[in-house]
Amino acid sequence: MSRVGNAPIEVAEKVSVDIGSNNLVTVKGPMGELKLQVNPEIALKIEDSTLTLVRPTDQKRHKAMHGLYRSLLNNMVTGVSKGFSKELEVIGVGFRAAVQNGILELALGFSHPIYLVPPEGIKIEVDTKRGKNTFVTVSGIDKQMVGQVAAKIRSLRPPEPYKGKGVRYSDEYVRRKAGKTAAK
Repeated sequence: MSRVGNAPIEVAEKVSVDIGSNNLVTVKGPMGELKLQVNPEIALKIEDSTLTLVRPTDQKRHKAMHGLYRSLLNNMVTGVSKGFSKELEVIGVGFRAAVQNGILELALGFSHPIYLVPPEGIKIEVDTKRGKNTFVTVSGIDKQMVGQVAAKIRSLRPPEPYKGKGVRYSDEYVRRKAGKTAAK
């Protein structure tokens, strides 16, 4: 069984962690502020610059919450200090991406362009230096939100297995299939 919950969370110098009433945790850092309501059964302790979580019993439910909240809090501390980002690649003839006034415009082979307004706290950039408007970077302090927006962009035109056209993560491998063969 995983022992993720037992690992202490190292809090950086520029990050402050406040535990409010009813286990409302507020993490502030140079990139922003995040809040999380932790289950009151999980005890939180701040000593020096480390945050530890203590579960009341070894029940399966408490073990699951222990690891979950430890991961969520660690992602919050990392997010407000360094931030998170996901990179997507747009591949295909005539496929392109552009950002105008904070709105992402995608041309993905449909009869119309697709416009995506990012939620608050998410920044979308298109890198034009590496290619012809083919690299899209989604960044922010909330790991879950960054992943969700990146998945939404990818779902607009997932990569297809024959030519590999579509939107994919930059580190994603698309397994290619052989096309039809001519009859003899």
